[in-house]
Amino acid sequence: MNPRILVAEDERAIQLAIRGLLRREGYEVELADNGEAAIRKIRETPLDLVLTDLALGQGPSGMDVLRFSKEHRPEAAVVMITAHGTEKIAVEAMKLGAEDYVPKPFDNEELRVVVKRALERTRLQRENRMLLERVERDFGFENLIGSGPAMKQVFETIQKVAETDLSVLIRGESGTGKEGVAQALHQRSSRRTRPFVAVNCAAISKELVESELFGHEKGAFTGADARRIGKFEAADEGTIFLDEIGDMPQDTQAKVLRVLQEKAFERVGGNREVEVDVRVVAATHRDLEEEVRAGRFREDLYYRLNVVEIAIPPLRERVEDIPALAERFLTQVSERLDREKKTIDADAVAALARHAWRGNVRELRNAIEQASVLSPGQLIGAGDLRLGGLDPAETAAQDGPGAVSTDLPFRDAKRSIVERFERGYLIQALRSHGGNISRTAEAIGMVRQSLQQKIRELGLRSDDWNGGSGKEEGS
Repeated sequence: MNPRILVAEDERAIQLAIRGLLRREGYEVELADNGEAAIRKIRETPLDLVLTDLALGQGPSGMDVLRFSKEHRPEAAVVMITAHGTEKIAVEAMKLGAEDYVPKPFDNEELRVVVKRALERTRLQRENRMLLERVERDFGFENLIGSGPAMKQVFETIQKVAETDLSVLIRGESGTGKEGVAQALHQRSSRRTRPFVAVNCAAISKELVESELFGHEKGAFTGADARRIGKFEAADEGTIFLDEIGDMPQDTQAKVLRVLQEKAFERVGGNREVEVDVRVVAATHRDLEEEVRAGRFREDLYYRLNVVEIAIPPLRERVEDIPALAERFLTQVSERLDREKKTIDADAVAALARHAWRGNVRELRNAIEQASVLSPGQLIGAGDLRLGGLDPAETAAQDGPGAVSTDLPFRDAKRSIVERFERGYLIQALRSHGGNISRTAEAIGMVRQSLQQKIRELGLRSDDWNGGSGKEEGS
């Protein structure tokens, strides 16, 4: 769609001349011959740019049009047309948000350039805003699903420390979503517009890890035929995420400690100090305290990193979140593949709840994506899931402390797991159907009265699926 421009000008000849020029450039043009008409157009019409004369005769002035546009149509750029001797007022207009101004008399080329430049800047600002919104959606709290106390603690900690520059240590098994937490910390910080650089310390060879982190100078070693910028330098003014920090060689640990203490380092083979302003977020699945006791991890670095700790529970300890996570992954895979979104039936969700999930959220994502691609119909059943591995009961026994304590009698342990699954499943189903009991019961294959009874047994309240609104439809 071509950009739409409003021309507010009380001199008819100039108004028509500008309209003709802009139409020849491929723009759609709306006209207003006074301030009231311009304000009405801004209120009623989607616009990309407002081109207004400073003087519009009786009624609202060009400055009034500017103020109204900035308040009610902030996505539209405003360019002022000024008469001789009013340049100071035009500068004042730019302080109020005008994109540019054109002094009278102007030639066609001058106006064409100003309009094109203003539209381009507005387009870039809109794209940047959309990109930030997308990143916020993908890496904000919205992408960290969890309703249990452990995940709520994760959210609360992120909220408290995101705006600080404190170092954060994220603990959790492989696949629990540690990088997602690091991204959320970055996107909710004042550094959100600067780089987020992730480094998997376990995936870099011991010989190359320092070059990867700190860069190298030309000729520093065989094959170093040019200077290379390292990850710390690339993350300047942003955040660096050191995943699997427990696998980092001790020599490198000392250099990372120096960066944390002095905010400076030297490239490999160099002798010039490079200063950086970087927030460090680290993650590990290892017991760092044990690593310190064994002499494999520096104690001073441990305390520098572990200023704030965030512990992510494994998926087997938050079974209630599986329905919501599965729904999120179904949406994501349908968007990525540009296919109609599939749904998952109750038997398949129950199978997911029984699985041990040694690979945690990453394994669940893979299972959902695979089923979404390979299932023959739009409804994913238990038979479409390729979970693999051992029997769920066997894996749960081998995984040590799991969803429930082994001190509980078997019957109580089983009831605890089933109740947690039922709560998560029903809350997600009710959310998906706007809290409407009848539609939810029909969708999940239950009688309405049975669903109401189950809600009462589990102690569910409408706030659980309405986000605290207290509204309960169709009950």
